[in-house]
Amino acid sequence: MGPMFTDLLNRLFASDETPLPELDGRHAMAGMLVRMAKLDNLYAVEEIQRIDRILGASYGLNPVEAARLRAEAEKLEAQAPEDGRFATAVRDRLDRAHREAVLVAMWRIALADGTGTQTEFAYLERAAARLGLDGDAAVRARMAAAGAEPLEDSAP
Repeated sequence: MGPMFTDLLNRLFASDETPLPELDGRHAMAGMLVRMAKLDNLYAVEEIQRIDRILGASYGLNPVEAARLRAEAEKLEAQAPEDGRFATAVRDRLDRAHREAVLVAMWRIALADGTGTQTEFAYLERAAARLGLDGDAAVRARMAAAGAEPLEDSAP
């Protein structure tokens, strides 16, 4: 792990309340999406493609930039504890509507490989709470991910 990732991890998971730069907010969101995709121990190509499309649409990135952000988030995710710090970083930086969009994105990743497991569903419930969202928001996110309005603009 290079010094850049060590520095990002130190800032992302520092015990003080110093706000993270916006770039770290991106990494936190991307890390949540990567963690969601890896939860079932099968990091499927459909999930990777969906993460890249979501990151591209969310941050106005071209495909190469989105893939680079995802790759950096994969390294961070591999080193990060499962203690809600990604969700906390996202919650502290985004308003409710955007946090709901993050939860919709997580549901879409969970369903991208055509299946959803109890482990994934339980993780999504924890993620909703950690994002500061109530049960109604969680239900709306699941319904949106299952086929309502698109989050990924016109991306295939």
